[in-house]
Amino acid sequence: MAGESDYSKYDLARLQAELKQEREIKEMLEESVSDLRSTMRELQDRLHSVDGEGNEWKTRYETQIELNGQLERQISLIHERLEDLRGNPMDRLASIRSYDDMTVETLSQRLKLLTEEKCDLQSQLMDCHLRTEQEGKVLVSAVPVVRGILC
Repeated sequence: MAGESDYSKYDLARLQAELKQEREIKEMLEESVSDLRSTMRELQDRLHSVDGEGNEWKTRYETQIELNGQLERQISLIHERLEDLRGNPMDRLASIRSYDDMTVETLSQRLKLLTEEKCDLQSQLMDCHLRTEQEGKVLVSAVPVVRGILC
Protein backbone atom coordinates (compact mmCIF):
# COMPACT_ATOMS: atom_id res chain seq x y z
CA MET A 1 0.00 0.00 0.00
CA ALA A 2 2.87 2.30 0.60
CA GLY A 3 3.63 2.09 -3.11
CA GLU A 4 0.12 3.08 -3.99
CA SER A 5 0.16 6.14 -1.72
CA ASP A 6 3.44 7.28 -3.25
CA TYR A 7 1.92 6.79 -6.66
CA SER A 8 -1.21 8.73 -5.70
CA LYS A 9 0.92 11.52 -4.22
CA TYR A 10 3.00 11.67 -7.39
CA ASP A 11 -0.11 11.56 -9.52
CA LEU A 12 -1.78 14.19 -7.32
CA ALA A 13 1.26 16.52 -7.53
CA ARG A 14 1.40 16.14 -11.27
CA LEU A 15 -2.32 16.80 -11.62
CA GLN A 16 -2.02 19.89 -9.39
CA ALA A 17 0.86 21.21 -11.56
CA GLU A 18 -1.16 20.62 -14.73
CA LEU A 19 -4.18 22.31 -13.16
CA LYS A 20 -2.03 25.30 -12.20
CA GLN A 21 -0.62 25.47 -15.73
CA GLU A 22 -4.13 25.23 -17.23
CA ARG A 23 -5.33 28.06 -14.98
CA GLU A 24 -2.40 30.23 -16.08
CA ILE A 25 -3.18 29.52 -19.74
CA LYS A 26 -6.87 30.30 -19.07
CA GLU A 27 -5.90 33.64 -17.49
CA MET A 28 -3.66 34.50 -20.45
CA LEU A 29 -6.45 33.63 -22.90
CA GLU A 30 -8.96 35.72 -20.94
CA GLU A 31 -6.52 38.66 -21.00
CA SER A 32 -6.02 38.16 -24.74
CA VAL A 33 -9.79 38.06 -25.35
CA SER A 34 -10.18 41.20 -23.26
CA ASP A 35 -7.44 42.95 -25.24
CA LEU A 36 -9.00 41.88 -28.54
CA ARG A 37 -12.42 43.16 -27.45
CA SER A 38 -10.86 46.46 -26.42
CA THR A 39 -9.06 46.74 -29.77
CA MET A 40 -12.28 45.90 -31.60
CA ARG A 41 -14.15 48.64 -29.69
CA GLU A 42 -11.39 51.16 -30.53
CA LEU A 43 -11.53 50.23 -34.23
CA GLN A 44 -15.32 50.51 -34.25
CA ASP A 45 -15.06 53.92 -32.58
CA ARG A 46 -12.55 55.03 -35.21
CA LEU A 47 -14.83 53.74 -37.96
CA HIS A 48 -17.77 55.69 -36.54
CA SER A 49 -15.63 58.81 -36.20
CA VAL A 50 -14.69 58.54 -39.89
CA ASP A 51 -18.39 58.22 -40.72
CA GLY A 52 -19.03 61.29 -38.60
CA GLU A 53 -16.53 63.37 -40.59
CA GLY A 54 -18.79 63.21 -43.61
CA ASN A 55 -16.32 61.15 -45.64
CA GLU A 56 -14.98 64.23 -47.38
CA TRP A 57 -12.32 62.15 -49.16
CA LYS A 58 -14.98 59.77 -50.45
CA THR A 59 -17.10 62.67 -51.69
CA ARG A 60 -14.08 64.19 -53.43
CA TYR A 61 -13.21 60.85 -55.01
CA GLU A 62 -16.75 60.28 -56.29
CA THR A 63 -16.93 63.83 -57.63
CA GLN A 64 -13.61 63.39 -59.43
CA ILE A 65 -14.74 60.08 -60.94
CA GLU A 66 -17.95 61.72 -62.19
CA LEU A 67 -16.01 64.67 -63.62
CA ASN A 68 -13.57 62.31 -65.35
CA GLY A 69 -16.49 60.43 -66.90
CA GLN A 70 -18.00 63.66 -68.22
CA LEU A 71 -14.65 64.74 -69.66
CA GLU A 72 -14.17 61.36 -71.35
CA ARG A 73 -17.64 61.63 -72.92
CA GLN A 74 -16.82 65.15 -74.15
CA ILE A 75 -13.53 63.92 -75.60
CA SER A 76 -15.26 61.08 -77.44
CA LEU A 77 -17.91 63.50 -78.80
CA ILE A 78 -15.19 65.85 -80.02
CA HIS A 79 -13.36 62.96 -81.68
CA GLU A 80 -16.58 61.90 -83.40
CA ARG A 81 -17.18 65.45 -84.61
CA LEU A 82 -13.62 65.68 -85.92
CA GLU A 83 -14.07 62.43 -87.81
CA ASP A 84 -17.35 63.70 -89.24
CA LEU A 85 -15.71 66.96 -90.28
CA ARG A 86 -12.76 65.23 -91.88
CA GLY A 87 -14.95 62.75 -93.70
CA ASN A 88 -13.76 61.65 -97.08
CA PRO A 89 -11.34 64.23 -98.53
CA MET A 90 -12.31 63.10 -102.03
CA ASP A 91 -15.94 63.93 -101.33
CA ARG A 92 -16.12 67.75 -101.23
CA LEU A 93 -19.87 67.70 -100.75
CA ALA A 94 -19.87 65.37 -97.71
CA SER A 95 -20.63 68.17 -95.26
CA ILE A 96 -23.53 69.34 -97.41
CA ARG A 97 -24.87 65.79 -97.73
CA SER A 98 -24.93 65.44 -93.96
CA TYR A 99 -27.65 68.11 -93.94
CA ASP A 100 -29.77 66.04 -96.35
CA ASP A 101 -30.40 63.44 -93.65
CA MET A 102 -31.47 66.00 -91.00
CA THR A 103 -35.07 66.82 -90.19
CA VAL A 104 -36.43 70.33 -90.75
CA GLU A 105 -36.55 70.89 -86.99
CA THR A 106 -32.91 69.89 -86.58
CA LEU A 107 -31.91 72.10 -89.49
CA SER A 108 -33.74 75.08 -88.00
CA GLN A 109 -32.03 74.49 -84.64
CA ARG A 110 -28.69 74.25 -86.40
CA LEU A 111 -29.43 77.48 -88.31
CA LYS A 112 -30.35 79.25 -85.07
CA LEU A 113 -27.12 78.04 -83.43
CA LEU A 114 -25.01 79.14 -86.40
CA THR A 115 -26.74 82.54 -86.45
CA GLU A 116 -25.95 83.03 -82.76
CA GLU A 117 -22.32 82.01 -83.33
CA LYS A 118 -22.13 84.44 -86.26
CA CYS A 119 -23.46 87.30 -84.08
CA ASP A 120 -20.97 86.46 -81.34
CA LEU A 121 -18.09 86.37 -83.82
CA GLN A 122 -19.17 89.65 -85.40
CA SER A 123 -19.33 91.23 -81.95
CA GLN A 124 -15.84 89.95 -81.12
CA LEU A 125 -14.57 91.24 -84.47
CA MET A 126 -16.08 94.67 -83.81
CA ASP A 127 -14.52 94.74 -80.31
CA CYS A 128 -11.10 93.86 -81.77
CA HIS A 129 -11.49 96.51 -84.45
CA LEU A 130 -12.39 99.18 -81.87
CA ARG A 131 -9.51 98.18 -79.60
CA THR A 132 -7.11 98.32 -82.52
CA GLU A 133 -8.31 101.82 -83.43
CA GLN A 134 -8.01 103.00 -79.81
CA GLU A 135 -4.53 101.52 -79.45
CA GLY A 136 -3.54 103.15 -82.73
CA LYS A 137 -4.75 106.56 -81.49
CA VAL A 138 -2.85 106.09 -78.21
CA LEU A 139 0.26 105.11 -80.15
CA VAL A 140 -0.03 108.12 -82.47
CA SER A 141 -0.39 110.47 -79.50
CA ALA A 142 2.45 108.73 -77.61
CA VAL A 143 5.02 108.92 -80.43
CA PRO A 144 5.67 112.69 -80.11
CA VAL A 145 5.99 112.35 -76.33
CA VAL A 146 8.51 109.52 -76.68
CA ARG A 147 10.46 111.51 -79.30
CA GLY A 148 10.53 114.49 -76.94
CA ILE A 149 11.92 112.35 -74.12
CA LEU A 150 14.54 110.66 -76.31
CA CYS A 151 15.74 113.81 -78.05
